[in-house]
Amino acid sequence: MADQTLHRYRSHTCGALRKDDVDRIARLSGWVHRVRDHGGLLFIDLRDHYGLTQIVADPESAAFKMAETVRSEWVIRVDGKVRDRPAGTVNPDLPTGEVEIFATEIEVLSAAKELPVPVFGEPDYPEDLRLQYRFLDLRRETLHANIMQRLAIVASIRRRMTEAGFFEFSTPILTASSPEGARDFLVPSRLYAGKFYALPQAPQQYKQLLMMSGFDRYFQIAPCFRDEDPRADRLPGEFYQLDVEMSFVEQADVFSTMEPVLRGVFEEFSNSKSVTPSFPRIPFAEAISKYGSDKPDLRNPLVMQDVTEHFRDSGFKVFAGMIAKDPKVRVWAIPAPGGGSRAFCDRMNSWAQGEGQPGLGYVFWREGEEGGAGPVAKNIGSERATAIRDQLGLKVGDAVFFTAGDPEKFYKFAGLARDKVGQELKLIDENSFALAWIVDFPMYEWNEDEKKIDFSHNPFSMPQGGLAALEAAKSKDEILGLKAYQYDLVCNGYELASGSIRNHLPDAMIKAFGNTGVTPEEVQARFGGMYRAFQYGAPPHGGMAAGIDRIVMLLVGAKNLREVTLFPMNQQAVDLLMGAPSEVTPKQLKELHLRVVDPDKRA
Repeated sequence: MADQTLHRYRSHTCGALRKDDVDRIARLSGWVHRVRDHGGLLFIDLRDHYGLTQIVADPESAAFKMAETVRSEWVIRVDGKVRDRPAGTVNPDLPTGEVEIFATEIEVLSAAKELPVPVFGEPDYPEDLRLQYRFLDLRRETLHANIMQRLAIVASIRRRMTEAGFFEFSTPILTASSPEGARDFLVPSRLYAGKFYALPQAPQQYKQLLMMSGFDRYFQIAPCFRDEDPRADRLPGEFYQLDVEMSFVEQADVFSTMEPVLRGVFEEFSNSKSVTPSFPRIPFAEAISKYGSDKPDLRNPLVMQDVTEHFRDSGFKVFAGMIAKDPKVRVWAIPAPGGGSRAFCDRMNSWAQGEGQPGLGYVFWREGEEGGAGPVAKNIGSERATAIRDQLGLKVGDAVFFTAGDPEKFYKFAGLARDKVGQELKLIDENSFALAWIVDFPMYEWNEDEKKIDFSHNPFSMPQGGLAALEAAKSKDEILGLKAYQYDLVCNGYELASGSIRNHLPDAMIKAFGNTGVTPEEVQARFGGMYRAFQYGAPPHGGMAAGIDRIVMLLVGAKNLREVTLFPMNQQAVDLLMGAPSEVTPKQLKELHLRVVDPDKRA
């Protein structure tokens, strides 16, 4: 008979009992993690959110018959006496590992069917099956811990932002559609036939309007919704970001305010990994030329260099001919310290071909071999090969790889090659978080498909030089040469945050959009709320947004964003657990003044 003096379900959690509790009567409730039969002695590992406790039942126990029936993931209540584990059976890896409960009564609170996905251990099961049964997947130790760590990280961010003088605001979820950026998720209006709300891609305009309203420092752990095609490094549909805005600031003020917050979070949850003590500020053009990426992995020490002049008029006719023909052509060198073997160079060449390239030129240096080895070395000669080696600070046992062409077209491949060399030669410091600000982004870029100038980043960024710079830039090249007060924060090859100082002057806003072919009337129609606000005293302001999901992924060492998110969609943007997207009833469509057109029957 159950002890009525105890709570109906538990006197302790499954992570609470310790050696001091020996001889107490305890009541626990939780999930059966696993059952072990040791020659008639039954052991049940009982699990709840807080931990795991070992339950013991022997044939003399009144609970033994019930213990024989329970299976994995059944929910049970156990009454019993806390006792020391026998000598040699203590589990030092468990907080409760010195004790066990000798069961006197077991009640089944809920039985479980045979599991479609296992909970015990870390099995490699198909992801779609795991997402369909996400409530089971979330019981797994690693995923459960990831979610709790996410909560701790978000709580730390909130505390640090509040201590830095920021106020947390909640901005609307139903808003107006914006033609800029990604596709909106549209919400049809029942009251206004043919009109739609949109879910916010980000609270960008609202947070700027808060600055117009005089609130000075805003932050929010904001949900963002974007109807984008699925990408491996992005959660489809929705994600969360630390959204920030500040009044009366310049770019350096944003950095000096936010860097301690973000560094502090990384240091707190780094699990002993080192964190960059002071984030370097790397101009966009330098990041591209040195690392082949605007989100470089700075744990990789390799720095690319321009070696064009060593190939000009050289015997390596492929590169020399390209240089002579087109002034845009450059030759970049990717150093490979410790990669000085033909086997490694051939392996990198094969990798490049697998990436759709014709190959990857190289030189490597062996003991007693003048001027380097490989076809490139033979063609350019000993003097030029030695000059390249000296420029890059290489030595015997090292190699160098080359990419050539218009850097705008090959820099991404060069960056991939740099990453590959670093990984293959084990040069990357896996025990560090290397953070940096990327600054001086171009204000505009050329849209080759539409043959027009587009914004390269946030259309609300202030150009460096302000309105005067916009008015002075007349030609296409001058406009494309404008830089913005736009910046990203990167870490270990990922973009963590993006931000800018905003363009807060109405005339400058009109001029900035005008360079992309948007008329003043269109600006006022699309961004009427913000444009009107700029007419009535707008403070200089700026901010940023940092991806919560990506920060957590890096800090817990997860392989993808779905490992740090409660109920994510799959890669095809389908919620397999809840069955979304789903069809709705004809009545619902009628109320919303909508009808569904079969895509196969569209004109």
